[in-house]
Amino acid sequence: MNEREAYWRKRWSELGIEKRDPGAPRDRSFVIDSPPPTVSGALHIGHVFSYTHQDLIARYKRMAGWNVVYPMGWDDNGLPTERRVQNYFSVRAEPNVSYIENLDVEAERLRLELGKNQQLVISRQNFIEMCHVVTELDEVAFKDTFMRMGYSIDWGDEYATIDDKSRRIAQRSFLDLHQKGHVYQLEAPTMWDVDFQTAVAQAEVEDREKGGAYHDIEFGVFEDDAPVKSFVVSTTRPELLAACVGVTAHPDDERFKGLFGMHAVTPGFFAKVPIFPSEEADPEKGTGILM
Repeated sequence: MNEREAYWRKRWSELGIEKRDPGAPRDRSFVIDSPPPTVSGALHIGHVFSYTHQDLIARYKRMAGWNVVYPMGWDDNGLPTERRVQNYFSVRAEPNVSYIENLDVEAERLRLELGKNQQLVISRQNFIEMCHVVTELDEVAFKDTFMRMGYSIDWGDEYATIDDKSRRIAQRSFLDLHQKGHVYQLEAPTMWDVDFQTAVAQAEVEDREKGGAYHDIEFGVFEDDAPVKSFVVSTTRPELLAACVGVTAHPDDERFKGLFGMHAVTPGFFAKVPIFPSEEADPEKGTGILM
């Protein structure tokens, strides 16, 4: 199998089947905006599954007479790469640390007598240099895997999001969006990385199940500013009580139908919040009513 893979890899390269025609008209060009895989250590079956679909389309379009533009890049300018480099070298970047030319991490760790689990604090520029070292190693392995898969990628258009050209394009695009009024600032909940001090996308976050416990919180129900009854919310997140802006239960839950349209008052904070029905509420969870 390895011999046949090597033969066809060489044969396709000699034929140049993946090469695009830079002089072809735009209306006869089929451009594949292939999302660059994140350089974070290893490819997996999901990558192979996804890029195989793209390659099937690319080959079909070439056979149909289209000029196929099929580039490939590496997403090595994001949080997963930073995290990998941080763990790989056991380092952490700080903006106020001075740059050390030709930094030898192990020698510096010995000089500072750092323990096995202690991170070496380095400058931002030293950290970027380490990113280049690790990503170049990963990208060689990634590229070899893609070539072994036989993908008809035009490697003449290879790029990396950390290189100067890609960063310049991204920055100019952001400025263009800002000038057109498409960029705005908004106060809203977000996921925050306490180490890197940056917002984190949902795709970068892993859910982990942990054991917890329900805590009962009693709410008072008021009508015309007079208390009329009370109910109990069982929650695993009592610390969110201060942020409560409403209480809800399932519209078919007979226990709480009489409360809809009324207001409750949060204990301790005395905030007046509405009680309303929602089909998203699970009658079997906790006491059936949630904040």
